[in-house]
This record gives sequence, structure tokens and C-alpha cells, in this order.
Amino acid sequence: MTCLHLLLTLVFAVSLGTPVEIQRPRGVPLTKKQFYEESKPFTCLDGSRTIPFDRVNDDYCDCKDGSDEPGTAACPNGSFHCTNAGYRPMFIPSSRINDGICDCCDTTDEYNSGAKCENTCKELGRKEREVLQKMAEITKEGFLLKQQLIEEAKKGQQEKQSKVTDMQENKKQLDEKVEALRTVKETAEQPEKEAKERHLKAWEEQKAAIRLEKDKAKMAETFLELDDNEDGFVSVSELQSHAELDPDADGTLTEIEAQGLMGGAEQVDTSTFESVWPKIKDKYHSEAEEPAPVETPPDEVKEPVVDNDSEPYPEDDISEEEDEDDEDEDDYHEDDDKVMCLCVVQAQPTIKTPEKTHEDEEAMPPYDADTQALIDAAQKARDDFEEAEKALREMDDQIRNIEKELSFDFGPDAEFTYLYSQCYELTTSEYIYRLCPFNRVSQKPKYGGSETNLGTWGSWSGPENNKYLLMKYEQGTGCWQGPNRSTTVKLTCGKETVVTSTSEPSRCEYLMEFTTPAVCQEPANIDPSPHDHVEL
Repeated sequence: MTCLHLLLTLVFAVSLGTPVEIQRPRGVPLTKKQFYEESKPFTCLDGSRTIPFDRVNDDYCDCKDGSDEPGTAACPNGSFHCTNAGYRPMFIPSSRINDGICDCCDTTDEYNSGAKCENTCKELGRKEREVLQKMAEITKEGFLLKQQLIEEAKKGQQEKQSKVTDMQENKKQLDEKVEALRTVKETAEQPEKEAKERHLKAWEEQKAAIRLEKDKAKMAETFLELDDNEDGFVSVSELQSHAELDPDADGTLTEIEAQGLMGGAEQVDTSTFESVWPKIKDKYHSEAEEPAPVETPPDEVKEPVVDNDSEPYPEDDISEEEDEDDEDEDDYHEDDDKVMCLCVVQAQPTIKTPEKTHEDEEAMPPYDADTQALIDAAQKARDDFEEAEKALREMDDQIRNIEKELSFDFGPDAEFTYLYSQCYELTTSEYIYRLCPFNRVSQKPKYGGSETNLGTWGSWSGPENNKYLLMKYEQGTGCWQGPNRSTTVKLTCGKETVVTSTSEPSRCEYLMEFTTPAVCQEPANIDPSPHDHVEL
């Protein structure tokens, strides 16, 4: 039976029982009455000596343990027992006897000080009984909730265990499916690979042939450019006209250097020029290559300005050739129309057909129908395999998460299971504290800022008789020049699941109080018998 239940039994018994005064020396508890019999000498409770009984409470300390002066302040190590009928009995140091301060609610400690004390035991007993009655009701309701939590936890564990079993069976089938699809994928990828390689090889050969044709055309064009006298030969002097071919980069192509490029010959024809071309093609600048003309933006094109003050024909010509006046006037308007037409044409932006770039020419052409069909088939096989493999990973994750949950110590009857994957917050004037049971504790500034880890789940750390009264969270964020933060969570019985308070008793060590029905114990039957003995 817990202390709460014993105390509750006591206060109910006091409220129901009839006061019975039992004679004994002042300050002696009922449990020690047998050591204080007036008809016998008194032996100190530590056995150090025996004295006549009339020396008990004579205001002189005879016993080393102070047991001969339970009702006076003579012994510095003595203690006085407050009976406190109707409330809770207690011990006070002997030094407080007759000190003018009322320590016992029944006023017995101030029997000779003249202090005006009022017996408040009855009122205190009434208030305590109300508190205890309320606590008993909370305990009762909390225990009923706990029973529901236990039933739900057991049912949930059975369902999860069954789910894991089913998923493991399905996982075997999915494993087989993944391996089968892997084989299908690899089988489809082999002809795809071969077809792509054939396509790429053909394209590389085609590009090589195109480059060869372009190189030959460029060589022929260069030969014609170098053959200044068009005699069908390129001579040393003709080659010397291109200083950019200078091999030693001194700015001059000498006759010897030119002959070296031409293989020692004085002149070469088209067939022999093929051996010269590789030596010069990278440096050669074609004479036909000119800087590209700078195009004037459309908005900068200006219309011709017509001078209204000038006349197209002199007056003398008009007077002399009056017969041609109309014809000249028609010619003038025709020319004017041409100018205006030209202006309109120039004002319109020029639309050019984009030329093929080098990248466009180097781009590989689309696959043929047969190759594309193999690619599509291989891609479908890959998609099917990846989809099945993803489903397998997800199933593995689900199994692992459920097995992790089932591995936790959720109490003797799994009553703490409902706390898993839940979080509870407490907001103070400065911080928001967050407790996620079996996971972590954190603290975040109320008005913005980063979150601080106050510890991750460690273990149950309550006393031996009930380790489930304390949770320990460890290895949180390190304090500056200090240890890692840690949090102890103290669990108390309550109808609601809520964080009630937080504190920091020591630097970087936090204490959090948490109420939950899971720690409520079954209340004892508090129906005291009217025959029970009660000390007054």
C-alpha cells in the first residue's frame, strides 16, 4: 500500500473515529510509549545510562541521544513529537519548543512560551482530505484510462506483429519478382546496347566520311587559291605569300621553310599537294575569308530626308522644255515611289534562315525504327524493375520501423505504447519545450531562433521498485565549454497526457514533469474499520 493510500486511510479514520487520549510524557510518540513508564527508571534509548523517571522532561539533558527530554529544549539533538490530532503527526527539533513560534498545528510545542497559538489541525486535516480525495479520484480515473491503454496496446502489438509476418511473406514474393524483372531488364538491355553501338559506329563512320569530304574540298579550294598563275602547280614562291604558315613563328616564311613544307620540291601538283595539306591546313588562312559585315540594327535604319526647299529640275530647263514637263513630272513621281518603296523594304527586319551550326552537324541522327523499338522495350523493363525495387525498399523500411517499435520497452503491460510517435509541448515566457517520448527532447526560442536538442532517448531510470517513473534523454547539443545537454522526465499520475513544467536544476541538465495515465496505480480500498486504532 502506498504512502498516499495509508495517509488517506489515516485521515478518514481520524474523521470517523472517536478521540481517545493516551497518557504519556510530553513530546513522546505513541510508538515509543512503552519506553516511558512512570513506575520504572528510564533507560536512555541509546542504552547509554538509566536514570530515575522523575528526571524525564526536567529541562536537563541526561542522555547523550536527548531521549530523556522529548518535551523540553534542554537537549540540542532532541526531537519533539507533535500529535496534531485531526491532521498529520510530525517531529520538530527540540530547539523549537517554547520559542514563541507555533510549529505544531495543535499548539503543543508552545505550552510555556506565552505565544498565542490557535489549533488549526482540524482545518488542515479537512483541506488535506479534500486534496487526497481529489487525488484518489484522479488516480482512479487515471487507472481506468490506463487499463484502456493496455488493452489498446496489446491489440495494437498483435496487429503489428501479424502485419510484420504478412509483410515478410509478401517480401519474399517481391524479392522473387525483383530478381525476375532484373533478368528481364538485363535480357532487354543487351540487344539495346548492341543496337546503340551499331548506330553509334555507323554515325561515327558517316561523320568521318563527311569530314574527309570536307577536308578534300577544302584542300582543293586551297590549292586553287595558292595557284596564283593557274598553271596547275603550287610553287615555293606562291606558298611564301602566306606568312601564317611560318613554322618557327618569326613572322617570315623563308624559301627553305617553304620547301620543307613541300617536301623539298620546288612545286607540287594536286596529287602531291595531298602530302603538303596536313602540314599547313591548321594554320592556313583562306584569302576568301573576310570579316563578317556588321549588320545595322533595324531601329538604326534611317529614311532618306527629302529637301522640300530644293527643286528636282532648274527653272530654265522647265521653261525651255515645256513640252516635256508632264513627262518629267511623271518620271519624278516614279523615282519618288522607288525611294519610298526602298525605305519600306529597309525598315522591315530581315528574317534569316538559321544556318546549321557545327553542333547541329555533329548531332547524332535519330535511331531507326528497329533500334528505337529495342530501346523502348529495354526502358519499359527498367521502369518495371525500378518500380518493383522501390516497392521492396519501402516494404523493408516499414518492416524495420515496426520491428523497431516492437523492440521498445513500453512498460510491464505496454501501457506507454500510446506515447510512441507523439510529441507534447509546453510554452513558457521564453521557450517552447517539446517532448517526443522514446525519441528526443528539444527547446526552441518562443520568438524565433534555432532549435536546441536537449537529449535523445536513453533509458528508463526510475528507482528499483519502479523504473518507469523516470525517463532519461542524453547526448543533446553540447553546452559551451560544458557537457552535452540531458533531460530527466519525471512521470506522475494524471488523467491527461501533458508536460506540466520544466526546469534546469544544474547547468545543461534539465528536469521535465510529465503527467500520464500510464503511471497510475490501482487505488486501494479505503474503507477504514471503526475499530482501527488511531493515534491522537
